[in-house]
Amino acid sequence: MSLAQIIFQSPVGALPLVASDMGLVAILWPDDNPSRVRLGRMEERPDHPVLVEAQAQLTAYFAGLRSRFDLPLDPRGTDFQRSVWTALLDIPFGETCSYADIARAIGRPSAVRAVGAANGRNPLSIVAPCHRVVGSNGALTGFAGGLEVKRWLLAHEQAHRPD
Repeated sequence: MSLAQIIFQSPVGALPLVASDMGLVAILWPDDNPSRVRLGRMEERPDHPVLVEAQAQLTAYFAGLRSRFDLPLDPRGTDFQRSVWTALLDIPFGETCSYADIARAIGRPSAVRAVGAANGRNPLSIVAPCHRVVGSNGALTGFAGGLEVKRWLLAHEQAHRPD
């Protein structure tokens, strides 16, 4: 069975959105390395209900009207990777945390490097907010969308934080 895909035009570029019948599988970047998130065959499906809802929620996020997403998720990865990606969902809007914070949150405090690797393979950019993860010294670190996009997303969230 193939995955459904649409291209979402956002302020940070044309983002491929990918879904299965179970939920959102991926939000990719315009120049994403195909080996970062491995997906099967995809077909253009602008009417797919998960993609329609993902597009609506992303539109609200970029308009500053949404700080959390409520979508069925179906990321593909190992149990460890999925535990990291789930932990990303708990990072509050407009805030940051470190890789070490995530490692502690999943009960694996010595797995900081593995958390970094899993974060780098996060298939659900923006929805599972890996852009909110920074180095232990607060420095911006690698991001599949590029550091300029990471800066933009963090600034966008700071500007739209609820009081």
